[in-house]
Amino acid sequence: MRDIRPLILTPEAFAPFGDVLTATGTPDRLINQGLCRRFHDRARLDFTDARGGISIFKAVPRSLPCRLEMVERHPEGSQAFIPMSNDPFLVVVAPDEAGRPGAPLAFLTDGAQAVNLHRGVWHGVLTPLSGPGLFAVVDRIGLTPNLEEHWFSEPWTVLSA
Repeated sequence: MRDIRPLILTPEAFAPFGDVLTATGTPDRLINQGLCRRFHDRARLDFTDARGGISIFKAVPRSLPCRLEMVERHPEGSQAFIPMSNDPFLVVVAPDEAGRPGAPLAFLTDGAQAVNLHRGVWHGVLTPLSGPGLFAVVDRIGLTPNLEEHWFSEPWTVLSA
């Protein structure tokens, strides 16, 4: 089995795969009579032949180390995972190498981060590390298929940080 050691999720390290969504730093705008700080336009949503939608996912929490046997991608739209609790989760991504995933990378969120995976990025399944595992997911809603899966011939193990 091959091992992956998770990295801390930063916008710079994650940039080839998507956007890190946070409410840190100086807000772009103050709204509602100065009572609300707006961190504006933090994700590049990208959908073909369909519309964007918001779904709610409730995923079973997992613990590290865990096996990574499969990754998937959505060639017709980006996909954002926004936790509805302040709990860290694991994000696994892999570069595309001629239509197949390359060596995966794992990132740990800090509990106050969300991610938006760019269209066509290979990624692991939603992996909360504690309950409730509740997420708002913004992705493509359409009538045509938007899922490709790749099963590794030899699984990977995502280790503890």
